Amino acid sequence: MRPHRPLTGLAGRIVTIFLGLLLVVQLAGFFTIRHSIDANARAQLADQLQVGERLLGRLLDQNAQALTQAATLLAADYGFREAVLSGDNETIRSALDNHGARIGAGVTALLERDFTLRAAGNRGGEAVQPLRQRLAVAAAGGRLPVTGQLVLVGERPYQFVVVPMKAPLEIGWVVMGFAVDHTLGEDLRALSGLHLALLAQPAGAPARVVQSTLAASQNLHLTQLPPLGPAEFEAGGETLEGRSSVLTRTPAGELRAMLVRSVDETVAPYRRLQAVLLGITLLGATVFAIGSVWTARRVTQPLRALVEASRRLGQGDFDTPVGHPDRRDELGELATAFDGMREVTRRRLYLDDLTGLPNRSQFSRRLSQVLGAGPVAVLMLDLDRIKQVNDKLGYQMGNRLLVRVGERLAALAAAQASHHGSMVARLSGDEFALLLPGAGRPQAEAIADLVMAALEQPVRLDDSVVDVAAGIGIACAPEHASNAEALLSRAEVAMYEAKHRRAGRLTYDPAFDHGSAATLTLLGEMRRALQHNELRLFIQPKLHLLDGTLVGAEALVRWQHPERGLVPPLAFIPFAEETGFIHELSLWVVDESARLLARWQACGLLPRLSINLSVHDLLKADLVERLSARLQRHGVSPQMLCIEITESAIMTDPTRALQTLQALKALGCRLSIDDFGTGYSSYATLRNLPVDELKIDMSFVKAMEKVPKDAMIVRSIIEVAHNLDLSVVAEGVENEAILRQLALLGCDEAQGWHIGRPMPVEAFEAWAEAHLALAPAPHTVPA
Repeated sequence: MRPHRPLTGLAGRIVTIFLGLLLVVQLAGFFTIRHSIDANARAQLADQLQVGERLLGRLLDQNAQALTQAATLLAADYGFREAVLSGDNETIRSALDNHGARIGAGVTALLERDFTLRAAGNRGGEAVQPLRQRLAVAAAGGRLPVTGQLVLVGERPYQFVVVPMKAPLEIGWVVMGFAVDHTLGEDLRALSGLHLALLAQPAGAPARVVQSTLAASQNLHLTQLPPLGPAEFEAGGETLEGRSSVLTRTPAGELRAMLVRSVDETVAPYRRLQAVLLGITLLGATVFAIGSVWTARRVTQPLRALVEASRRLGQGDFDTPVGHPDRRDELGELATAFDGMREVTRRRLYLDDLTGLPNRSQFSRRLSQVLGAGPVAVLMLDLDRIKQVNDKLGYQMGNRLLVRVGERLAALAAAQASHHGSMVARLSGDEFALLLPGAGRPQAEAIADLVMAALEQPVRLDDSVVDVAAGIGIACAPEHASNAEALLSRAEVAMYEAKHRRAGRLTYDPAFDHGSAATLTLLGEMRRALQHNELRLFIQPKLHLLDGTLVGAEALVRWQHPERGLVPPLAFIPFAEETGFIHELSLWVVDESARLLARWQACGLLPRLSINLSVHDLLKADLVERLSARLQRHGVSPQMLCIEITESAIMTDPTRALQTLQALKALGCRLSIDDFGTGYSSYATLRNLPVDELKIDMSFVKAMEKVPKDAMIVRSIIEVAHNLDLSVVAEGVENEAILRQLALLGCDEAQGWHIGRPMPVEAFEAWAEAHLALAPAPHTVPA
């Protein structure tokens, strides 16, 4: 089981973003709810305090009604009235004390009609004194009798009632008062849950608490609050909300009632709810975090598998499948598509497009893997008569023949159970190879005989029957070589020797390398020529036939040998093609041509230069990349380079050639088919090639003046090319008559010895400047 990797990169960002968003939303909700709870709690408190004020008034009214009934009862008492009429003050005081004690009144008194004190119970005279002044004012205003009047008596608040005493006329006033004590606050708290505090503030003196249901530590803050309205304050470690109102006010001072309730107590139930919500939030965040981690791993693990797969592909491992193709979501589709791309790439890199067999790269790779694990044999065969099939039946039939041969060889290899891991590959056009792990020389020769027997069976292609034969070369490891490249080379040498001797099959023998010394010498000299700048570019100009302007030139390579002098192309180009060194020569030509074009571009000497590429160049996988790098190095646009490819080079492997041509065209190079007319390409094939011009083979151009058929061929090529929107170049122009005849036929460009021979760069530059100065008359077609 693979260990979990830490959440980094994309996985970490997914978890962080998702969890962060959840926490932001939850915290925003949490604080919004908290703020709403606090606001609602304070609004609810404000309502409760207002209701509490009304409730306090009701309680005071109830007390006043009780006092009024008691005072009215006393005023109506016959004995009390007789005592008042008879002036028996002792009886009056006794009646006041007894009646007051019976109803719990703290103050009792009898006042004359003018509010002077006539008689009083216990503390009555002292307590009634502040009331008398207010009664006089009330009488002047017609507001008697007084019910529930609150008066400060010393430092204690009292609630008084005053009722008239009549016999039958008004003879005085009966006064009764209750001390407002903790009972009022307790009743209020029992009914509303509010605390009550009474504050007395004598005139010119600070306010102080005279009665309260609050704790002593909380009472200390009450005197500092505003005298009216709501107020919030901290006391005793909690937040309190209060509402103050004036119960009574006289010149001597005032009495205020402060209703108080704890904000914390009101909010506490909601805080518990918030705590539950917070717990749920944390639980949800935990579950969400776990889900995010699981989701992130589920997303990123396939991506990591794709990254690892891309690294394997970068290292050349195209055989290991991409993981997670069984998923049914978008990542599964991506993995499937990526694996499909890997398989397509693997097939392109390691499989032959035509036959589906492994190609040379895969064969060499597999050969390198099995070498050293025991004896190995390689059979290389080159088919006979494939060119004749292509010429007579067409390339489509030739391709079908190659496929059938590949099928026979694959079936034969599969039947060799004793050679596990055998492989059949198509190396190039008509070359195949068999890899036989564990086979020595006798087994390899026996299997070669089986191959020859299988190929001797005619192949039916539609209505045609084709006989196939091959020359087979055999090389064994470790007897003949110990590495893949050398073993393939030995098998190839044996194969060509077998074809040369018409021997059917031959096993490699060092004697076959009788020409190797000379070959190695020439190859070494060619390498030295590149290193010591012995190669030269010769330039042959091209003219536009309508106006005679210099429109381009062809770059041709020459070898300035230090001992043999100037070596002609035919003395080393075929050998370079045979040994594969032609690719190095071609890249040198590209590099040197780009250098010249950069110089000529600066002075406006030449708009375009043509170079030749061989079939070996065309089939090189890195051709376009290396060619583009050289052009970029010299700052030359690809449009200034025209690449000439022969018909035969294209038809050797049409599929791969077409891919390379399309890549060169996409790069921006101009493409030309060289020696056109000598090959066997059809017009349908020509139409599908991304080329810009046809270059008529010089054999037709040289003979067109004297051979009418060749002239007709030239005319036909020009007409076909123009119908396909291709320009035409004629090479081999050796006199003025041919030049004029080509102009009459509508040929676009021409080159040849009559215009200018291939010449060294300095000579060409002088020729070009002279040509520009002379400005030759155009070869126009007469009207």
